[in-house]
Amino acid sequence: MSLSPGPSGPLGGTSIQEQRDRWERKRSRTARELVQTEQRYCQQLELVTTYFVGILKAKGTLKQDIRESIFSSIKAIHSVNQSLLVHLENGYFGRGFDQMYPHLQLYNTYVDNIYNANRVLGIQLKKNKPFRRFKKLQEARPEFHNHKLEDLLQLPIQRIHQYKHLLQDLTANTSSDNPEFPQLSRAVDAVNEVFQRIQNNTRCHENHLQLCRVQKLLKGKKTKVLAEGRWYIREGWLTVVPPKGADATPRMFFLFSDMLLQAKLQLTNRDKFEGQHAYPLQSCSVEKVFGHTRSQGGLLSLTFPKAKLLLMSCNQEDLNDWFQSLSSAIRHLQGRQTLVNQRDGELCRKPLHSAVVCHNTPNTSRKRNMGSSETSEHAQEPPVELEGSTAKRMKPTNTPKHSAEASSSSCVIL
Repeated sequence: MSLSPGPSGPLGGTSIQEQRDRWERKRSRTARELVQTEQRYCQQLELVTTYFVGILKAKGTLKQDIRESIFSSIKAIHSVNQSLLVHLENGYFGRGFDQMYPHLQLYNTYVDNIYNANRVLGIQLKKNKPFRRFKKLQEARPEFHNHKLEDLLQLPIQRIHQYKHLLQDLTANTSSDNPEFPQLSRAVDAVNEVFQRIQNNTRCHENHLQLCRVQKLLKGKKTKVLAEGRWYIREGWLTVVPPKGADATPRMFFLFSDMLLQAKLQLTNRDKFEGQHAYPLQSCSVEKVFGHTRSQGGLLSLTFPKAKLLLMSCNQEDLNDWFQSLSSAIRHLQGRQTLVNQRDGELCRKPLHSAVVCHNTPNTSRKRNMGSSETSEHAQEPPVELEGSTAKRMKPTNTPKHSAEASSSSCVIL
């Protein structure tokens, strides 16, 4: 018995029609999920705007600036999504998202404020007893289904994630000759931009938390870890091999996007470190002295303009991770500086037709400022994912025994 479909009209007509039917079924399923989740989303947003934003404004439990810091643009987002829901329920997906497109700025505002909102909310719950009582009473309402305000405030962030996948599926199963196809394609691009903004903000926030954690580990205020444009990469124990035959000493190293920080455990407080040296990575080079094979551990050599550092590890995997992280950080930093220098050189070049006018004093300070602004602009950008740069942490309690300090070098001494 043959399982192949029998002839039915033009060659391949059956398979093409079956493919179209599959696309239509997938599109209908995605459209139905989009409508249902949008209905639930709007209902949950209404809980926040009605039982929190509206009542808090009427009662005056929170000052206006505090209220706006916590809830940001959520009321305006609710209004926009109610309009979108009407279009979706009537089957106008392309038109609905096309009209929503100009209002995605409200989501950008909300995304940029979410970490501050969580911080302000936490402060108010600690210090404002009437608000704490009010929040508990509202969350006890049956409409909330045991949802906390903290969870509901994350809804717009989560909805962008859902839009990204649902709109991609809906567009992928919409024929290119469908009038809604260009509208849905624009919506996919716009939502992806907001989604990328969320990802970047998350990385920035997590990086800030890491920098604050390391700063708290270091005693005193001499060692400044918090700096604009600096990114945390990893940390761990390595043994410093001195150049003149002295005893090798274990030290804690913190690797950032622009420097390698060497620290030692404090004698009086074993949970704190004391910064010793800050090695800038701008003009650094790194190579493996030992550790090319599968032997136990190896040695890394770091060369700076006026200093050299030999670091040893008995763990081969750990040594390889350090080598990859250092190499990637140095390559990324130097590549970025090369690009800045090239742009600065282009700004300094004068067009040929202006060679006649050469008696005026050039405004070098302006060029210098322009170059520095380029540098700061690039410094604020999240770095490219570095090879082997997964953030690694080691607890101070897992440290090898502390011994004498490594010999000082001509790097920055903290």
